[in-house]
Amino acid sequence: MKIKNALLLTLFTVFNVTGQKTPETPVNIILMIGDGMGLSQITAGMYSNGNKTALEEFEYIGLSKTHSSENLVTDSAASGTAFACGKKTMNGVLGMDINNNKLSSILEICKSRGYLTGLISTSSIVHATPASFYANVRSRHQYEDIALQLSENNIDYFIGGGEKHFKKRNDKYFIRNKIITLNAAYGSKLYSNKLGFFFNNEMDDFLYDGRKPQLDEALLATLDKFDQREKPFFIMVEGSQIDWGGHANEIDYITSEFKDFDGAISVAVNYVNANPNTLLIVTADHETGGLAITFGKTKAYTFKSDFNTGGHSATMVPVFSYGTCAKKFSGIYENTAIFDKMLETVERK
Repeated sequence: MKIKNALLLTLFTVFNVTGQKTPETPVNIILMIGDGMGLSQITAGMYSNGNKTALEEFEYIGLSKTHSSENLVTDSAASGTAFACGKKTMNGVLGMDINNNKLSSILEICKSRGYLTGLISTSSIVHATPASFYANVRSRHQYEDIALQLSENNIDYFIGGGEKHFKKRNDKYFIRNKIITLNAAYGSKLYSNKLGFFFNNEMDDFLYDGRKPQLDEALLATLDKFDQREKPFFIMVEGSQIDWGGHANEIDYITSEFKDFDGAISVAVNYVNANPNTLLIVTADHETGGLAITFGKTKAYTFKSDFNTGGHSATMVPVFSYGTCAKKFSGIYENTAIFDKMLETVERK
């Protein structure tokens, strides 16, 4: 939403001539999650990118405690639910608390307030992180149930993998046409108000194998689409495969995926600069691989690295924030506080 009149960007409640409060301009929210992106992944990606990253633009930085309800080492389902719904839950669970109660997500809350909503992921759109914003299931592996819940959710725009879960289902229920318009070519003029774009059948396209669209292109297309409609919006953007590189203990995989994610961060920063009534948050659900940089040279920023696990670790992860209400995200806090702070921003508390 492009706002040209700087007077509309005030962060304070103003009063009209009758003394009544006037409605404040709603804040756009862009939440970017680098799956598995701990501080070492950021450092390795930065050096691989010539010692620079878009994250250097951010004024406020915090630290998030990533543990789930019962385990110091979280998975993406529990951590995604913490971001999306503000509650700790068990590993593997999406959108439900420890007592099996269904939770409402920040995406759904924003939608109820008239926001446009979008999800972008470089893995399957029914994978744990994006699914935590619209699904309520006991197991993150209930892909067909999750796909059906996406079809019933009023999300305006998504980009991701996982088309097979909508078309080639065990229950034989074909939900492609039920969900939203899926036949618009990427990059064409997008006239439909409900759009989904599958960039692969499952979630196995790698950046270095020519995955298209790249994340910066996907985010730019989404922002352009939303600007046409001139409403506030909530978008979650996941750089999914940083995590997969950590699981594989492959540093080149991690750094290539980080650079793809970093390009999208640049797009988001530029958008905030042009549209100050926007909050940008960049964080991770957890660290993956126990990555450490063990040796390196400043000439060409070459380095060696090592891993201490093929799984996740319990280390805290950074939270970068930029734009309206960004100061809220400094400090050290539980990952559930990211939901709380986003909700406070939506409610202008």
